[in-house]
Amino acid sequence: MRPMLSLLSWKKSKQSLEDTVRQIQQGDAELQNELIQAFKPFIAKTVSSVCKRYIHESDDEFSIGLIAFNEAINQFSEKKGRSLLSFSEILIKRRVIDYIRQQAKYTDTSYSSVEDGDSPFSQDHYSLGNFKQQSDTEARREEILHYKKVLGEFGILFSELADLSPKHSDARRNAIHAAQLIAADEKMSEALIQKKKLPIKDLEKKLDVSRKTIERNRKYIIAVSLIFLGDYIYLRDYIKGVLET
Repeated sequence: MRPMLSLLSWKKSKQSLEDTVRQIQQGDAELQNELIQAFKPFIAKTVSSVCKRYIHESDDEFSIGLIAFNEAINQFSEKKGRSLLSFSEILIKRRVIDYIRQQAKYTDTSYSSVEDGDSPFSQDHYSLGNFKQQSDTEARREEILHYKKVLGEFGILFSELADLSPKHSDARRNAIHAAQLIAADEKMSEALIQKKKLPIKDLEKKLDVSRKTIERNRKYIIAVSLIFLGDYIYLRDYIKGVLET
């Protein structure tokens, strides 16, 4: 049996986390358990950042984070241009927020039979609602910060996205459709992530628009493609809203 690895020893080892995950995804269950054990402090810290309090391993929220980290290991793909830690952090926070929402929904149901102002838990209920809102705001903020960092790797500023967006709704929809095609095509998405360039030739074959149009909207198509390739739940909602207008 291999000696148990710690987070520190992992950082010092020559094997990257991504190499470790590939080995796990090939069926090394023992290594998966070791990785989860080594990253328990990371999981607890990530969960604590959502809950705004110290998290013990006995807390339900920690268990949710543990399951989410395991899920991240199984779902991780380098082709989407992200690290395991950034992917797992997003997934852990999302799962914990979902859990908090579910608990709040249950609480709402429990209070539904009590007249307003009569519930001895009304202040807690109000606090829980505030907590939900704060958690959503924090998650949205961190999602945008992560997205800004990824955009920077492609030479795109988050602040210029509004100016990059095509002015006409049909042109925007066509650009978003192009991004969807890239995200759905393994060859094109891999080329985008690895070369940091839009695969214009391959895209041109799949779209009924001119090369000039694709090049004119190049940065916008890249920016939207990264949203579809990443785990940006709030930004995806924004794109969905654009498609519906």
